[in-house]
Formats: sequence, C-alpha cells, structure tokens
Amino acid sequence: MIRIFGIKFVICFCVFTALCAAGAAGQEPKRTSEAQHNTVRYTISLAQTTNHLVRISIDLPAGAPEQDLQLPVWNALYQVRDFARYVNWVKTTHAAGDKLTVRKMNKNLWRVSGAEHGGQVNYEVFANDPGPYGAELNPQHAFFNLAELLMYPVDSRSASVQLSFSDVPSDWRIATPLAGSFNQGFTADNYDQMVDSPVEMGTFQESDFDEGGGHYRVIVDASPSDYDMTKIVWEDRSIVAAATTWMNDRPFNTYVFLYHFPHLAGGGGMEHAYCTAIDLPAQVLKANPQALSAVTAHEFFHLWNVKRIRPQSLEPIDYTKENYTTALWFSEGVTSTVEDIILSRAGLLDETHYLNRIAGEIRELESRPAHLTQSAEESSLDAWLEKYDYYRMPQRSISYYNKGELLGVLLDLAVRDASNGSESLREVFQWMNQNYAKEGRYFADSDGVEQAAESVSHADLEPFFEKYVRGTDEIPWNAYFKSVGLQVIRQTLLVADAGFSATRDFNKPPVVSVVAPDTEAAHAGLIVGDSILEINHRVTGPDFEQLLSDLHPGDTIYVRVRHDKTERELQWKVGSREEINYELKDLEHISPQQRTRRTAWLIGESETKTEGAHP
Repeated sequence: MIRIFGIKFVICFCVFTALCAAGAAGQEPKRTSEAQHNTVRYTISLAQTTNHLVRISIDLPAGAPEQDLQLPVWNALYQVRDFARYVNWVKTTHAAGDKLTVRKMNKNLWRVSGAEHGGQVNYEVFANDPGPYGAELNPQHAFFNLAELLMYPVDSRSASVQLSFSDVPSDWRIATPLAGSFNQGFTADNYDQMVDSPVEMGTFQESDFDEGGGHYRVIVDASPSDYDMTKIVWEDRSIVAAATTWMNDRPFNTYVFLYHFPHLAGGGGMEHAYCTAIDLPAQVLKANPQALSAVTAHEFFHLWNVKRIRPQSLEPIDYTKENYTTALWFSEGVTSTVEDIILSRAGLLDETHYLNRIAGEIRELESRPAHLTQSAEESSLDAWLEKYDYYRMPQRSISYYNKGELLGVLLDLAVRDASNGSESLREVFQWMNQNYAKEGRYFADSDGVEQAAESVSHADLEPFFEKYVRGTDEIPWNAYFKSVGLQVIRQTLLVADAGFSATRDFNKPPVVSVVAPDTEAAHAGLIVGDSILEINHRVTGPDFEQLLSDLHPGDTIYVRVRHDKTERELQWKVGSREEINYELKDLEHISPQQRTRRTAWLIGESETKTEGAHP
C-alpha cells in the first residue's frame, strides 16, 4: 500500500472506533428484535441528494433535564477534521411540539435543556466528502461514515441505537454490516458499534460468495466498464481463505467489501470490524490491477490487527480530541507485513516481487534522514501531524507504515532464529489473538508485542525492541536476512529527477513541497503548493510515486496541476541524479537450512508446519 511516504499501492489509516464487548470477543454484533426504552433513535433523510444535504433527527429517550450532544471531531483518519464545520443548523422540539432550549457549548457540543421526558433533535449536515473516510450524498449514491454525521448523547453513548433512512430513491439498495433492513431499520448495541459500520446506498452491483463457513458480500459502486467483478470475487475469495487459514480463526459470520472506483485523484482503504471500504481510482486499477488485491489483503487483516488485537492506548476512545498511541508501527506497519504474506499464500505475489517490495521499503527508510532521529514509536505518536506538509518531509519524519512493515519482517526472522525455525510471526499473532482478542483484553502497546514474541520464541527480545522500535539504531539488514540466504546489496544508480518533491495527505492529490531551483521544473512554472492532478495523462492516485519512478532521464513529463482554484498544464524535460538503491539478492553460497527457512518464511509458516502449506 502506498502510504504518505511509501511505495506500495493504497493508503490506509486506522479508525479507532471501539468494538462493543461482543465484537471485542470476536462475536457477531447482537441482533436485537426490538428496541429497549432507552434506545437512541436516528433517522437520516436523503431528500436533498442534489444539494448534498443530509437531515438528521435524533429521538432522545427520557433522562436528565439537560442532555449534551457531541459530534466527533475525528474519525477514520489520524486528523482532527472538525465535522461540525458542515453542520448548518440544529433545532430541538418536544414530543408534544413545544420548542426546547438548545445551546451550543463549543465547536462540536450542544446542550439540550428540558429533555427529562425525551425530545427530538433535528439538524442539517453538508455531505460531499468522497472516499472511504468521508460522508457523501449525491444523485448517484450515498456513502456514510456515520461518525461524521451522527451526534451522540454524552451520557448515553453506551445505549442501544436504532437507525432508519427516509426519502430514499426508489431504486436504491443498501449495504452495511449493521443488522436490519430498510423497512425495519438497523440496530447496534451502542454508538461505537454503529459508527464502525459504514453505509453504502445506491444502484450498486453485488456478488456474494461463501468461503470456509463465512459469507462475504462484494459491493461495487462504479461504472461496469471500469472493473471485472469475476476477478474481484476470485481475488477476494483467495485472500480471505489465505488470511483465515493463517490466523486459524474467523471471528464473524458475514463480512462486507465496499468498493468504489472513481475517476478522481486520491484513493485509500478504511477497515472496520465487519467490513472494509476501499476507493481506488479507475485509472490506477486499469494500469495496476494488483493494487486492489494489495489494499484488500491489508484491510481484511485489520479485522484482527487493531480491530480485535488492539493496543490499550486506544481505549477508551475519545471522539473529542487526538488519541495518542505508540503502537501504530505494529497495528498498521506490521499489518503491511502480513498483507504480503497473505498475498503470497493466495498465489497473488511471487518471490521476486515480494523481495523487490522489501528492498523498496528499505530504500524508502534509508533515504529519509529522519530515520536517525525519529523512532517507530515516536512516528506513531506523531501520526496526528501528518496533515502538515513540512512534517512529511524526509528530514522531519519517517512513516510508521514503512518502518513498521520492515520491523514486522525482521521480528519474524528474529523469532525464527530464536526458536530454531519452530515459531514465526504467525504464532505471535495467534498468541495475541488467543490471549488478548478472545479474552476481551488489550495489549500494552510495544511492551505487549514484545511479551507475545518472547512468549512464543522463549527468548529475550528486549534488545530488538530497544534498538529498533523505541530507538533509532541503524538496522543491520544482513544480520537478519542471512538466515534465509539473502543479503542487501547497496548500489549507486543514475535515476530520473523530475526537479520537485511532493507529499500526499491521505486520499488527496499530492502537493508539491519542494521545487529545485534552476531546474526545468522551475522554468516550466511549477511552484510549491501546486496540487498534482495528472502525470503523463494519468490521474495521480496512490501510485503517484510509481509514476515518477517510471520516468527516465531525458523523458518529457506532462503534468496538470491546480493552485487554489486555477488549473495549469506544464511540461519539461526530466533531469538526472544519483540515488542509492537497495536490492535483496541470494548469498553466494546458500545452505540447505537457509533454503528450508526461506521456503517457510515466504509463506508465513514455521519450518515445522511448512509441509502441506499453500504454495
């Protein structure tokens, strides 16, 4: 997956929505047949699709005379996005029709007075934020991350909820992991469970399948000419079979894949406990079909890592401010490690491409001077700074996705070395799933990962965590890869230099951060702050860095950029520069033991369990 800094195919940022007690224990959400008297009822009206306006009614149960309503300031992305900026107005009425008093207390908190017998709150929200992290209503479809729309009663956040939709176009259908239907409404045990359940409505295409006892819904809202449903279903089936077998677990009965393939720059994926929402630009899907399987594998594995195998620092969730954790290197980065294992086991990634990916991640980390000053834990804490252009500069920060993925690879090799090949990263995750997720417990951030790895390997791994997770020591790559008969080769190459640097903030187009002086790019008129919409007539999705790396010295580059609201088309000749490149290559002499370990490592198995494993 391409992260903000990285080289893979899709950006993914974890939502810190808490699982309900049943979800934390790996069970399906409870199906309640009727609402209890203290149920909070929401109704969302879709009457104004053309204007992107959503009207919401909340029926508050009887309770305290004063009840506070809170709209989250963040959800899905590690950003305070202040969803209240889209709230046009808020009104309240008593059940008998008398007006109640509502007073705004701060930017995202409203206080309702006179509500001891209950009451109704009505408000209007502008919803035109496309992508898997947004809330969007238009004549074509609706996609809602519900935390961006629905306020919660501060004193009743744990109450059961009921959600209904009105004024829905007659030909629209709905897809959501929530229990219920259009006619009867949808239910959740509490607010947290509800907002961890996105909603897609429209004339989407659906193809379902069953695998290993689970039922899977594949929902696509896109032009039929832009995708091959048969291929998507085949890949999804291969991925879920590989992942559930690797974990020896399936903590759900039904899982939903929600896909969008827009003709826009951007893209990304968002995981939830019982579904995932993925946007991939149609042009990216066409040019790089493997991009979809990569993000799907990543998001699917998140149903364990972060949704159920969950760091203590993310609990309890606080929707009113940043939630800090030192564990994103594991919850996000090591999920990328497992992503590649899943793809390999599913037959969607071969050894050559896998080793090239690891080498590319090494190159990304080593090319950022900040790898000597910012640890993986500090990068996790600083996730909330990623929306700032300067923070994403190489001298300022590393990516917890990038270094976390590499730490996952190295931890796997370290556990294998310590256990003489009898244990691996697979056993570490299964141990955490059994001792944390299935026990309804959270792990103690990096200390919890260390405990799990040491419990499995029966070895002291504190130096690994002190040097490379909490510290910024240089990583001795060859000391780890030697056990699988590999070495890291460092070479100086002459590569294309487009004359600028750009960083990408989540699902937005990349923004130019540096234009080298006296270069063809500068002479052509490229300036800092330009948003790059196209490169060589291709929309800049998550693969924009790959578009640049495909260039050769002397090529002509064509870009379409936007600054403020003005778009420009520019072109210039690409220059050249020297760059340090990294490759993973075979050792000159590989022993039978090294070959055996590599075979097991490539499919995520311990050496004692390799026999009968997937090719």
